[in-house]
Amino acid sequence: MDTVTNDRPALLFVHGAWHGSWCWERLLPELTDEGWAVHTVDLPSAAAKGAQVFGMYDDARVIRERLDGIDGPVVIVAHSYGGIPVTQVAGEAGDVSHIIYLAALLLDEGNSMAPGDAEFPTRDGDVLLPPDDSRHLFYADVPVEEADRAVARMLPQSVRSCTEVLTRVAWKTIPSTYVVCEQDNVLAPAFQEQMASRATTVRRLLTGHSPFLSSPAEVAKLITTVIAEAAPAR
Repeated sequence: MDTVTNDRPALLFVHGAWHGSWCWERLLPELTDEGWAVHTVDLPSAAAKGAQVFGMYDDARVIRERLDGIDGPVVIVAHSYGGIPVTQVAGEAGDVSHIIYLAALLLDEGNSMAPGDAEFPTRDGDVLLPPDDSRHLFYADVPVEEADRAVARMLPQSVRSCTEVLTRVAWKTIPSTYVVCEQDNVLAPAFQEQMASRATTVRRLLTGHSPFLSSPAEVAKLITTVIAEAAPAR
């Protein structure tokens, strides 16, 4: 579905590190069945080992291209690492009316996912392999078969994407909502609460790091509620 219905904004979903647009597969039908126009993007920083290595700025460029191809207002839903390139580019592209940071990195100018001198336990040349305990970290509350399938689809993530720093900060000019996932094993809930203080509003889910796989109906309901409450009065 590629058109906006009932004066609703379109939705653009931006995945996190080691993932692809496949991670939204359980969530999107919950929204398209209700008439929402949804779009996804595959960030080039997550790619098969041996492919060309792209960084965070490349991810931002791809997001910008996707935004520029969507007519009308857009609400971005960014997960985990996806919050960084979204923060970099959303203020300069398309017609972004709101950003939803879903257990995402909501950082300030000059920050990156990791400092340039960081040591990465799963580093293999220019990429980071998925963590050995990905099942527990990312999918602790996801049904076993679904979690195993997700682990099998994870991709190497470029080191560059983790160390390139923000030079622009969209949440300073665009309204945003931070969704704290209170049983997250990747981003500590206390750290999420700190980042959430930068957002316009804060919501919470009693889920792990990947609620779009563990609780898709609940996430869909939260997204539509956030958009309805953020919409200007008529």
